[in-house]
Amino acid sequence: MIEGFRHAGIVVRDLEKTQDFYLKLGFKTQSQAIETGSFIESVTGIEDVNIKWIKMNLPDGNLLELIKYINPVTEKEIFLQEANQLGVSHLAFNIRNIDLFCKQVINLGGSIINSPVLTQNKQFRVAYCHDVEGNLFEAVERQYE
Repeated sequence: MIEGFRHAGIVVRDLEKTQDFYLKLGFKTQSQAIETGSFIESVTGIEDVNIKWIKMNLPDGNLLELIKYINPVTEKEIFLQEANQLGVSHLAFNIRNIDLFCKQVINLGGSIINSPVLTQNKQFRVAYCHDVEGNLFEAVERQYE
């Protein structure tokens, strides 16, 4: 059955701006392409679909896929994703120096829901953040004794 986690995909309005945000947080661009035709129509269930995607990875091999729908155009407004929304809630990233990381998120146009807080078991500091398109992610820093 399931052998491992492959990647997470995020649909975005401004592909280059979102790519730049994640590049500055430590991701590397792995590949990018435009897809159209019967394969991607079959996978998405959308006729005449045309997407551009950028796959980005971290040194540990985890992969993030940013997707822009060229056709059909996404009409929804960008909003700050709430933690209790139905469906996919958030991504979580392991962070080194969470205080500096949170400052960088803000400087890059993202936002922070909470300043880093220590978990009850005192093993991690955690902050919820939004990227430049309002997507929610969790920054987690392990606390070493």
